[in-house]
Amino acid sequence: MRRELRGWRVLVTGASQGIGEAFALEMAKAGARLALTARSEDKLDAVVQSVRIAGGEAHGIPADLTNELDRKAVLGSAVEVLGGLDGLVNNAGLGSWNHFADGTEQGFRDMMEINFFTPAELMREAIPVLMKGHQPAIMNIASRCGRCALPSWTEYSASKAALVGLTESLRTEYARFGIDVLLSLPGKTATDFLRNCRMATGKAQLKFEEGMRPEVVAKALVNQLVRNKRETWIGRDSYWMLMVQRFMPGLIRRKLASKVRELYAPAA
Repeated sequence: MRRELRGWRVLVTGASQGIGEAFALEMAKAGARLALTARSEDKLDAVVQSVRIAGGEAHGIPADLTNELDRKAVLGSAVEVLGGLDGLVNNAGLGSWNHFADGTEQGFRDMMEINFFTPAELMREAIPVLMKGHQPAIMNIASRCGRCALPSWTEYSASKAALVGLTESLRTEYARFGIDVLLSLPGKTATDFLRNCRMATGKAQLKFEEGMRPEVVAKALVNQLVRNKRETWIGRDSYWMLMVQRFMPGLIRRKLASKVRELYAPAA
């Protein structure tokens, strides 16, 4: 099946910057009708204006999606302004770059709330609306960390792995509703992700500025929706890491453990 995006009505979370912003612009180029949500009203307004200047349709709905009432209000508003809903794209997320021993229980719970429970409950609440949609689909934008957990991204990896597992389960459950459930696993992307992390105390040289441009990720996501591809690995680093993880998991674990020991070796 090829999904026709012209006129396709979609709610995109985390749409105020980075991948979410680039994705909104690409979807608008494809003719989709957009309801965009994020916490930052000013940044969200700027994205909405960019979409409209480019000739697309976008409606901004600022909200805190970890709040149940806000989630319900966002879904209701999206249905109202678009006249229904065909797609839900769960992109909003929070990172944390720290060793697990240095974190806190509350910080981990906050991350799980944003990265896992929020998209989970949005997917649950969206069923009645999406069932009435045209070629309906849910896309969960997770991370390569959801398939290959990385040191110092411990809590983030755990939250994304939970989202990966839920996505795979719901793919078969939601088949009876006629709703496709797609999974995207991007690699390192040149965004403000690291600067926006809850904690950033890791020691490795990450060089996010050398990652993929958000526009590259956005184009891959749009292509995945059109082709209705079950799972997509985006970026060379994502592809090669996940291939090694699939066929030689012991090798990648030894390499990562060796790097951690090197970074945290006591000073001579």
